[in-house]
Amino acid sequence: MSDIKFTCKTGDVVGIFGKNGTGKSTLLKILFGTLHPNKSEFYLDNQIASPKIHLNKFVAYHHQEVFLPKNITVRNLISIYLPDGEKQNKLFYNQRINKIETQKVGVLSIGEQRFLQFLLLLNFDHYFLLLDEPFSMVEPLYKDLIKEKIEEYKHHKGFIITDRRIASCNNKKGN
Repeated sequence: MSDIKFTCKTGDVVGIFGKNGTGKSTLLKILFGTLHPNKSEFYLDNQIASPKIHLNKFVAYHHQEVFLPKNITVRNLISIYLPDGEKQNKLFYNQRINKIETQKVGVLSIGEQRFLQFLLLLNFDHYFLLLDEPFSMVEPLYKDLIKEKIEEYKHHKGFIITDRRIASCNNKKGN
């Protein structure tokens, strides 16, 4: 990959589509700061910024692998990741989380784990969320819920989403 330029501001949902091996995940890792390109420039609020600066304060990254600890209940995990009571309640009252809150993360399906991971990151205070194939390995119900949450949060966050299938990022339900 070379000479890539795009803009994402809060309120934007930017889609990056391509087949496996085309560099979508690599690009997100560069944006997040875990991979270093030969040359790059990042701007935040029209000011040049180092990837290390935006890594901690501005950008959260939902990669394809589930990074959540497996031997903890969903309820305890939410309490650890989101110490703010209001944000915790938002998740506990989510119809899908409510049903699994007493289960250990390790017994959840991959789709449930990915949805939980997505919700946790969504509730962090970051302005931007990098979503690496968020619709992969999740049930159609979770795909719709992810789309709804992106729509709900896009008013104060920016999203950069990768996907292999253009149809899965379509706003129509049931794709």
